[in-house]
Amino acid sequence: MMRRLVVMRHAKSSWKDGNLSDHQRPLNKRGRRDAPRIAECLLGLDWVPDLVVSSDSQRTRETWAQMATVFQNPIPTLFSERLYHGGMGAARELLAEQSAKHRCIIILGHNPGWEQVVYCLSGEAVTMTTANAALLVGKGATWDEALGVRGSWDLKQVLRPKEL
Repeated sequence: MMRRLVVMRHAKSSWKDGNLSDHQRPLNKRGRRDAPRIAECLLGLDWVPDLVVSSDSQRTRETWAQMATVFQNPIPTLFSERLYHGGMGAARELLAEQSAKHRCIIILGHNPGWEQVVYCLSGEAVTMTTANAALLVGKGATWDEALGVRGSWDLKQVLRPKEL
């Protein structure tokens, strides 16, 4: 079975309030503009997720909230602290736990881990600036099976707000 995975970095965040911890930083104006633009592109490409797995940081929560307004139906969302500092290990672990019924998942998190995730899955090095989304296709009866072979996923494209 084909599996589609959108590896997405959070949209641009604000550094305005120095009293906030890194985990609490919100999106800035550009971030609030770019997140729905990526969602519109995903919708146009028919890459509508049936599940979102996200870091629990404020900026990833806000990124998804902005994106969710574009999709017509509510999409189940799992927020996990494991993705806040997590890379491939945390991403693989969380994705492998998901039901085989999910065919398209967005995993939303942070760098430098997200560049590592794309490289481990596809063997291709990509730069993941804010709100970039790498669209990957893999095969497997389950998510665990699909994630079992490094470099076996096809990187279809990388969506970048600056190019939309």
